[in-house]
Amino acid sequence: MRQAENMESTRNLNSTDPTTWVDHYADYLFSYTMSRIGDEDLARDLVQETFLAALERRDQFEGRSTEKTWLTSILKNKIVDVYRRRASGLSKNNDVAAGELAQANYFEPETGHWNPEYQPMEFGIEANDVIIGKELTLVLQKCMKKLPELWLAVFTMKHVDEEPAAVICSDLRLTPSNFWVIIHRAKLNLRACLQKSWL
Repeated sequence: MRQAENMESTRNLNSTDPTTWVDHYADYLFSYTMSRIGDEDLARDLVQETFLAALERRDQFEGRSTEKTWLTSILKNKIVDVYRRRASGLSKNNDVAAGELAQANYFEPETGHWNPEYQPMEFGIEANDVIIGKELTLVLQKCMKKLPELWLAVFTMKHVDEEPAAVICSDLRLTPSNFWVIIHRAKLNLRACLQKSWL
């Protein structure tokens, strides 16, 4: 009896039901994509491409994760492809030169910490206020859209997806020094935008 139950639970883990994917996962996948891409049409396309890719690879689903995790992993690879396309052909050398200059002005060379005169001001929202948190999120998203494509891709992968630097460098074909310069430049731009738009 117990062996039959184990076989049934294994079969349920290894099987997928594409007829339920849209109802169960479309909203989540769309929201996941929007938080990283910010383009509704592209987000819809990527979710559809994810469902199609999953349908084609359905026999490769081994049941070691949930359907949702599996679909999200396929989507994540598609998002990285978008980042890579957006970042290709952009000048990384100019970013390095500009970043080194900014780093010299804004950060202490020995520690990498902010120079006191450039240290970010507190936003005055240390208390957990849901409304203010939502407003700040909207302002941050608008500021992120102003970043150059490569910077946005690097910043999103680092601070939204929490990918390690080595993975980002590999996926976007960056050197570690390019990566750190871009992160610094993105933070400086976001800080300036937030201080202008929020404070």
